Amino acid sequence: QVQLVESGGSEVQAGDSLRLSCAFSGRTFDAYAMAWFRQAPGKERESVAAISRSSGRTFYADSVKGRFTISRDNARNTGYLQIQNLKPEDTALYYCAARWSPSYVAVFSSSEQYNYWGQGTQVTVSS
Repeated sequence: QVQLVESGGSEVQAGDSLRLSCAFSGRTFDAYAMAWFRQAPGKERESVAAISRSSGRTFYADSVKGRFTISRDNARNTGYLQIQNLKPEDTALYYCAARWSPSYVAVFSSSEQYNYWGQGTQVTVSS
């Protein structure tokens, strides 16, 4: 069974940077596409970034382009989300998700496309 464990969330100041990690276990990581989502209090969960099995293709929500970078290290079974220039509106619970992918380059950006989820890591940004 696939398990995902996020880490790296913290309380930070606006303008700071963070790197979130997602540790994958239970299956062969490089057979799975992955993504990051976030959910702020009182709001729906939104897609932030996604990456293909081979890291060859990525997706970013318009709201985070230029500040967020998704990556993965298949040798370490870990995905990452680097966040720069954090803003108060980035405050949310950040989740990683994974799904088996038949393609090395397919990117999946919708939450309905994922069937494995972590428990989330909290990012709080103060102004």
